[in-house]
Amino acid sequence: MPHPTHHASPRSLFEKIWQAHVVAEQPSGQILLYIDRHYLSDDLPAESYHTLQRRGIPIRRPAATVAVPDHYAPSHSTRLADVIDEDRRVMVTELAEQARRHGMVHFGLGDERQGIIHVVGPEQGMSLPGMTVVCGDSHTSTHGAFGAFGFGIGASEVSHVMATQTLWQVRPATMRVCFSGEPAPEITAKDLALAFIRQVGVGGATGHVIEYCGPVIDAMSMEARMTLCNLSIEAGARAGLIAPDHTTLAYLRGRPFAPSGAEWDAASRDWLALRSDPDAVFDRSVTVAVASISPMVTWGTDPSQCCGIDERIPDPADLPDPARRAAAERALRYMGLEGGQSLQGLPVDRVFIGSCTNGRIEDLRLAASAIRGRKARVRTLVVPGSGLVRAQAEAEGLHRVFLDAGMTWGTPGCSMCLGVNGDIGQPGERSVSTTNRNFVGRQGPGVRTHLVNPAMAAATAIAGCLTDYREELAHAAV
Repeated sequence: MPHPTHHASPRSLFEKIWQAHVVAEQPSGQILLYIDRHYLSDDLPAESYHTLQRRGIPIRRPAATVAVPDHYAPSHSTRLADVIDEDRRVMVTELAEQARRHGMVHFGLGDERQGIIHVVGPEQGMSLPGMTVVCGDSHTSTHGAFGAFGFGIGASEVSHVMATQTLWQVRPATMRVCFSGEPAPEITAKDLALAFIRQVGVGGATGHVIEYCGPVIDAMSMEARMTLCNLSIEAGARAGLIAPDHTTLAYLRGRPFAPSGAEWDAASRDWLALRSDPDAVFDRSVTVAVASISPMVTWGTDPSQCCGIDERIPDPADLPDPARRAAAERALRYMGLEGGQSLQGLPVDRVFIGSCTNGRIEDLRLAASAIRGRKARVRTLVVPGSGLVRAQAEAEGLHRVFLDAGMTWGTPGCSMCLGVNGDIGQPGERSVSTTNRNFVGRQGPGVRTHLVNPAMAAATAIAGCLTDYREELAHAAV
C-alpha cells in the first residue's frame, strides 16, 4: 500500500488516512485510493463476479477480502436450506463458491464466526486504525470507530475493488462533532447519535466525513463507538471517525487478525499517534449539548424525526421550513400519530433487538437488564450480531433471560433490520426496533417503526407500550 508522505501543514485524522492511500490523481479531482479491507455480503449480484470471470480478471488481493452472509441469513437456523427462497439461497451459495474459488476469507452459515459483517469484522480484528475499509453496504461507517475510513460502495465499485484493490473517489469535506457536557448514566450511544441527527438533519452531514471528539467520546467503549459511527450515514455523512486510543488497543489486542508480538508493538505506537493535529482545520464544526438528552424515540419515517421519550412529538405547524413541515405531516400520517402527542404509553405490536447498530454483547446485556425476570407482552425477536456474540451471551445466561421472558432467541444475521430474510411485520403493525432506519416499509409493507436503544426496546416489550426504561430501573431499585 502507499506510504504517507511528510506534510508540514496541520491535518485532520481523515486527511492523514486519505493522503496515505492516494495512488493517483486526475486533473478533474478524482483520486484513486488504495483499499486495505474489502467486505463482501450475500446481497451482491452474481453478475459482479461473473463480469470479472468473463474478462479473465482475478480478484486482486483475496487475503484482503472477507465474505460473510448476513442479509439473507435465517434468524431461526444456520442451515442454507432455511434461507427464505431459492433466489437468495443462490446468492448465499455464490458468495461461498467465489470465496472458495479465489481463496478469500469466508465465514459461512454454520461457522461460529458468521454474523453481520459490521460486527464480525471488528471482533476478528480485521478493521484496524488507519485502514481504508469498504463494503457494498452503507453502514460500513461502523468501522470508523477504530480510526479507519470505512464507507459503503455500489455494486460496480465492488467489482472495481475486487479487480484492482483501488477505488476512484472525490475527497469529502470534513466535519468535527463534539458532544459537550456529561450525559446521564442511562443515556446510550444510540441516544447521542439520534440527538445529533435530529440537530443537523438527515442531510446535515452530506459530503462530509465526521470526526467525533471530546471527553464523552473518550469515555465510550468500543461497542458504543461502533454504534455512533454506524449511525453517521443517517445524517448523510460519507463516514464517521474516532481517533484510536488505549480503549481501541485494549479491544484489538489478541484478536485473530490483529498484529501480534513485535508487529503489535510497532502498530500500536503508530495507532496512538494517528489523530488530528491540534490546529487542524475542519470544513464544519458541530457541538451537541448532551446533559439534557433523554432516551430517544423516533416518531417519523427518518432517523432525524425523533424526540426524547419524556417529550412530545413536534407539531408540524411549528416548523418554519415548508419542506420539513410537509415531510413531518407525511410521516405522521404514515405513523398514525399527531403533533403534540406523547409517545410514552403508545401500544406496540412487536419488538426487535439486534442489527449492526445494536446487536453486540453490550447491547444484549443492556436489554437483559431491563427485563428482570418479567414476561414480554408483545412478540419479541432478539438476534445477536454474530455467532461469537451469541456464544458469549449464552455463556453469560442472557439467552435464558430472553427465553424466560417469552422472547425468541435467534441466530446471527441482519434479520428484521430490513426484513429481506423473511423477518417482517404485518401491515399496520407498530414495531419498536434497535436498528438504524425507520423508513416507510423497511420492516415490512405498512409497518410503523420506532427506533430506540436496547434497554428501551426490552422495557417496551415487557410493558407492551413505549415506556421510559429509566422508570423501570428506578422501580427495580426500590
